Amino acid sequence: MENVLKNRNSTMELLSTETKNKVLESMMKVIDKNRSQILQANQADLDAFEREDQALYDRLVVDNAKVDDMIKAVGQVREQADPVGKTISQRTLENGLEVVNQTAPFGTIMIIYESRPDVTIEAAVLAFKANSKILLKGGKEAIHSNKALVECWHEALKENGLSTNWIELFTLNRQETQAFLKNPSQKLDLIVPRGGEQLIAFVKEHAQCAVLVSGRGNNFAYVASDADWEQAKKVMINAKTHKISGCNALDKILVDKDLPGLESKLQDLEQVFTAYQVELLAGDKVLPYLTSAKKISSEDIWYEEFLALKACIGLVNGLDEAIGKINRYSGGHSSTILTSDKNKAARFMEQVDSAAVYHNASTRFTDGGQMGVGAELAISTDKLHHRGPLGLEQLVTNKYYVFGNGQIRE
Repeated sequence: MENVLKNRNSTMELLSTETKNKVLESMMKVIDKNRSQILQANQADLDAFEREDQALYDRLVVDNAKVDDMIKAVGQVREQADPVGKTISQRTLENGLEVVNQTAPFGTIMIIYESRPDVTIEAAVLAFKANSKILLKGGKEAIHSNKALVECWHEALKENGLSTNWIELFTLNRQETQAFLKNPSQKLDLIVPRGGEQLIAFVKEHAQCAVLVSGRGNNFAYVASDADWEQAKKVMINAKTHKISGCNALDKILVDKDLPGLESKLQDLEQVFTAYQVELLAGDKVLPYLTSAKKISSEDIWYEEFLALKACIGLVNGLDEAIGKINRYSGGHSSTILTSDKNKAARFMEQVDSAAVYHNASTRFTDGGQMGVGAELAISTDKLHHRGPLGLEQLVTNKYYVFGNGQIRE
């Protein structure tokens, strides 16, 4: 049965695992060989970039360590099992029909992203190993870097006798992108926008196929009344300052009003965050305890993802209010509870509507590599298909194979 299924091609070309792995092996060597060209291309992007957006600039930078990470990501995907053609279920019905459900390629995936040239590697390597064609629409700020990296892909594909059409780079402007989304010149099966809310809204408005939303953070921490303060403080500092450009960075802190020594602990947190140059915004109930915090001017700020050294602090009256506030304002990405009570943590983790929920740990772990998934296409905040890190195993759909012997439905 397995051999029969493997020989049943769909309308798109199915590559063998061996062929795909050979391309990835070539790709690792090609990236390393072209390291200097990649770095030169990235420098051209950096020189042209106006650094008014520090988070976007940070995402744009490619150095030797980042090139090493790209090579490592390709190697990790090469070592992972091929996700295509795996049997999900198999049953024989009373009428003799044999029904087999197997994983299958999506087809063509378009990823639209801002900055981050490493997406050009990590997205394409996953889609290729999952036997999907990928269309890369990077931002104009990374045009030189992306061209250099796609040239590496094309060299690796040609070395193994494959068409360069497997991986295409689009250099469309906003109007051209809009026109393509509304009337694509080739079949699209899935679009993944990776970027801010404006980009996601733009894609959802104009796309004619499925859109998998990812990337928006606005992550919350709830400090319960029984939290280990030193531990909680360490977690919040890491979540906020470790990488401000990450979609898994912390933006909002809810402190229980019954936290013992509330005033001194809020002042302690303010002092530590100030040392890390984090700007604090505070609600009316918190503001009297702090000296440098600015007043939250509008409720809308609770919806905002900062991608900056900035955080909001507010007081809540117990676990239920914290859960309600998180579910109302967060981006559905990552939330953490800091508490010594496992039952309280369990309730928080069950009821908070986020892709990843944490107990006494930093939100910065919402990442494919950190969670053991490996390289990821995105962090999905959608509920259909898959939620959280979208790795190789999740980058397939499914297909039913039904084998009969002349059966008809009566």
